[in-house]
Amino acid sequence: MNAEAARAISAAQRRLLLLTALRWLPVGVTLGVTVLLPLERGLSIAEVGSILAIQGFVALALELPTGALSDTLGRRPVLAASGVLAVAASVLFLLADSYALFAVSLLLQGVFRVLDSGSLEAWFVDAVHEHDPQAEVANPLAKAGTVLGVAIAGGALLGGLLVAWHPLSALSALVLPLIVAIGLYIGYTVLVVVLVRDSPQEGAAPTRAVPTMLRAARQTPRTIVDGLRRAASSRVLAGLVLVEVFWSVAMIGFETLTPVQLEGMLGGEAAAAAVFGPASAAAWGLFAVGSLLASRLSGVIGVTWTAILSRILNGAFVVVMGLSSGVVGLLIGYGLTYLAHGAAGPMHSALLHREADRSTRATVLSLNSMVSGGAYSIGLLVLTAFAGATSAATATIVAGAFSILGAACYLPALRQERSRRAALNAA
Repeated sequence: MNAEAARAISAAQRRLLLLTALRWLPVGVTLGVTVLLPLERGLSIAEVGSILAIQGFVALALELPTGALSDTLGRRPVLAASGVLAVAASVLFLLADSYALFAVSLLLQGVFRVLDSGSLEAWFVDAVHEHDPQAEVANPLAKAGTVLGVAIAGGALLGGLLVAWHPLSALSALVLPLIVAIGLYIGYTVLVVVLVRDSPQEGAAPTRAVPTMLRAARQTPRTIVDGLRRAASSRVLAGLVLVEVFWSVAMIGFETLTPVQLEGMLGGEAAAAAVFGPASAAAWGLFAVGSLLASRLSGVIGVTWTAILSRILNGAFVVVMGLSSGVVGLLIGYGLTYLAHGAAGPMHSALLHREADRSTRATVLSLNSMVSGGAYSIGLLVLTAFAGATSAATATIVAGAFSILGAACYLPALRQERSRRAALNAA
């Protein structure tokens, strides 16, 4: 690889890290608020679960066609459109005062997330492979995971401080973090337009953009069938995608049910949000550490073994959260859960990229997200109803125990990695 190619790859990595940080900073700012604000405005925990599930059902319907759209139309226009929708969804969520308005907001947020899903990462991997087709992307993706964790940690700390500060006394303490997040999403959208450039052979001409989108919409059923057929023909890809069924259930335990547990322990939504903000900051800081550790560990034991170990630990720590009887124990388990969560993410992504090429990269990532979103939504409906009938802690234990089983789905990828390593050693 010559010096010019090395500089181009380095520049692409810097842009990936900057945009990753700004993409996830507003998510950190609003951590907990997404659950607690609807509760404060009169929704039940089961109703909150049902509106949050909307995002996953949108993903189930649109992930594959929007991934195909990113592969054909280009990464930049899809990312820009996702940013605009992020702003619109956040504004509506801020103003919502009924189940219907919250539901529409989450519907828009679901569309934003399916458009966003995988496109930035796909752009980066394509940029790297344009200069070095054999380049391993696990390490830069782990760095992006570290940046993601730091961004959400910083955002969560900021969100908690904004709730505690509460300068707008006429409004709920949960409102200001949403206002700040809207501003951050606007900044992210502007930077996407400025920094992301599709390579000359990528993307459709501007005059063909609308026909391309209409064609993608018409081909939605066929695209989904083709994506599922692709997974069915590859045991490795099928196993990787199936991991998301178990992983998504664990995420319900440590994302959605934790604020509910805190609200029950502390006696109010505002008190829970004030504690959840700093706790989330610490947890996402551990997420960043987990991503960094995974990049080092994968060089010793391999990418797949690192993914397996991270998945088992993540589920086990979710069980610990459910077994905790006090705030301190719950938050310790919460932090350790994110340490393992941060280690698992970039390893899983690196394994997915091994199963894709330039023309199918976003589609493969979207297939993974589609299954994740669908499983997450079904799990939300089941677990929030179960939490209402029993307790949030009991539902958390069930989520964690179930998710550990997903580690077995990495076995085909492990066998493939061993075969590749043996072939390289023989050569």
